[in-house]
Amino acid sequence: MDPSAGVIEDGAVAVGGGRVTAVGTAIDLAGLTPSRTVDCRGAVVLPGLVDTHTHLYQGLARSLGEGRPLWSWLTDFMWPYAAALTREDARLAALLGAVEAARAGTTSLLDHHYAPADPETVLAVAEAVEDVGLRGVVARGMAGTPSAVARENGLAGGLFAHPTSAEIELTRDCMTARPPDSRVAVWPGPHNVTYADQALLRASAELARDAGTGWHTHCSSTPRDPETYRRAYGTTPVAWLHEQGLLGPGATLAHGIHLTDAEVRMVGETGSAVAHCPVSNQYGADGVLRLRELRAAGAVVGLGTDGAAYNHRQDLFECMKQAVLVQRLHRLDPEAAHSHEALALATREGARLLGIDAGVLAPGRLADLTVVGLDAPHLTPHHDVRATLVYAARGSDVRMTIVGGEVVVEDGRCTRVDEDAICAEALDRARAVVRRAGIV
Repeated sequence: MDPSAGVIEDGAVAVGGGRVTAVGTAIDLAGLTPSRTVDCRGAVVLPGLVDTHTHLYQGLARSLGEGRPLWSWLTDFMWPYAAALTREDARLAALLGAVEAARAGTTSLLDHHYAPADPETVLAVAEAVEDVGLRGVVARGMAGTPSAVARENGLAGGLFAHPTSAEIELTRDCMTARPPDSRVAVWPGPHNVTYADQALLRASAELARDAGTGWHTHCSSTPRDPETYRRAYGTTPVAWLHEQGLLGPGATLAHGIHLTDAEVRMVGETGSAVAHCPVSNQYGADGVLRLRELRAAGAVVGLGTDGAAYNHRQDLFECMKQAVLVQRLHRLDPEAAHSHEALALATREGARLLGIDAGVLAPGRLADLTVVGLDAPHLTPHHDVRATLVYAARGSDVRMTIVGGEVVVEDGRCTRVDEDAICAEALDRARAVVRRAGIV
């Protein structure tokens, strides 16, 4: 994904000190004497995939809550589930999701975590992600003082646990414990521009600027969001963020689907970022991102899986394919998106969104790599390797995942944690959670 290099046939990558030290053909690198050589013949080596929006705490609710519009899905299903989670439930869900992501070639992720959101749980979730070997961000979810929109639409409840000032201080404490240079850092993560307290959004952006981090929130996910916001405030979510000076390189907006032409320009001109979740957008019938318009305007766009209860898989290969296909179907135009664009979103652009020095295979960059086997029937032949990765490959084709030069998945299994024990405990905890929540 380094624009100057393209695809290197019979290529090789050298790694040392957690970073890429050389990239070229196998002949070019033949003079090196590494401590370990990994034979990747019959495979493709690419930058590690970056998931820019997920909710790992949802992992114990996989396959539940189907067939509801988003706000009903939240109030009638997700809020009761979230309220029933314990700290250990959230930690196990994070371990389960991180294992699934690592096995599917994800090396970095942004977890928007808000259940439970006490500092001890937030830090336990960050530790769980790091225990699996991944890097990334836990955006601490906050609702703050209930807004009129939240109260009027039945959203105010248990997750609005603290007033805005207290939420900011709790997040500040988490960020002190997990600063920007941590393998898994903490960012401010107000729930949603539409129903969060406006003072919370302003304070979150200010806290992020002071700490040198990004901040993360849901924005304009459904047609209802901007309509509701306009009735309450006389403007739209992105227009308000722009008016308040809250957009910019640190602002990362999940979904960002229902934007006007003016809002697309606002996001692009300020260098703000959008986490595009094409599978979950289809699952909830939420809409289609204005992908090329946002990128042409200057926005950073990465790919996200979204949570296991609103997507059901932590597999960016599936998201890459759907990122292309949904654009083509929506516009009835086979030229509306291409495989190389989707691959860029999942690697180079995702790393830009998270602010990490990865996403391309080039000397000096972080040694976050994914190795995908190409010898399966569904990957044979592979004339165009980029198209093969986007349309034919899936997470289960990943042979090896490397983060900072460390092999965290080898032969399709995590090296740091006991996958079988995690799955067994997750099953037990999931049954108990749904009973407590009264979901099934």
